[in-house]
Amino acid sequence: MSGPADSPADSRADPDLAEERRADRKGGPGHTVLLALALAVPVAKVAYTVGGGDAVRDVFVGMEPANWPDVLLGMVITDPLLGSVLAVVVSRVVFAVFAARGAVPAGRGRLARLRRVGITVLNPLAVGVIDACLFGPWWGLGTALAAYALRKGVVVEYRTGRRRTHHGHGTPHGPSHDPDYRPPGWLSRAAAAEQGVALLLTAVVLPLLFLVSALDGQAWTSVVACRVTDGTRTTDARLIELSRKGNGVVGWNLDSEEISNGLGCTGTESRYVREPWWRS
Repeated sequence: MSGPADSPADSRADPDLAEERRADRKGGPGHTVLLALALAVPVAKVAYTVGGGDAVRDVFVGMEPANWPDVLLGMVITDPLLGSVLAVVVSRVVFAVFAARGAVPAGRGRLARLRRVGITVLNPLAVGVIDACLFGPWWGLGTALAAYALRKGVVVEYRTGRRRTHHGHGTPHGPSHDPDYRPPGWLSRAAAAEQGVALLLTAVVLPLLFLVSALDGQAWTSVVACRVTDGTRTTDARLIELSRKGNGVVGWNLDSEEISNGLGCTGTESRYVREPWWRS
């Protein structure tokens, strides 16, 4: 059940502002988009890669439930642009939720400034380091700067009073802005544009990147060459690795289109198993 709404005076004075506050407390559109993508995209990735139908069911059964998130993780850590945009969006969504609950301290004291610097910088720095380790220093730097810019816009809006913090079940917590805070004009304009940029990244760019990754014809994990025994016959086959069992691999056999157990597996250079959707 939802908590008390914003005060009638606030709602009558600025319905759009009241809606922004409620959206912040719930994570905004980013929360809904991220959840939908996390549920739908891995299934779409598997369906296009292995051919759909019963094959999708067999792959997920072969992976076992504990390994299902590997599909999403594999897509993210093998695509620099997708991984970087997702990191920026998640960083902004999480920060907006906590900012709506009072995470942005008001005041000009040294402690308040240090806290603002900490909550604004540390998370973008963390996602930048992760991106740098996965994709290289330039990707890490770009991700950190983009995440910081979006967070800075949220901080400016709360400090100037354009938004107000809410505690508990959404009750306004008095004046949470800095009355004497006057950001430069360019910073105010940038903060006003921050929501539009965040919405574009979350609702348009990120779903598009996930769709491209789902239909690019690459496996979400390693493709290995193994010895596969079928009765008394032993053949060499390429498998999409689903899980490891003892000294072997359980994978989707690209030749026989079924789950197979492989032994003596070695990695292959390419993860492409079929043509991308836009070339088929």
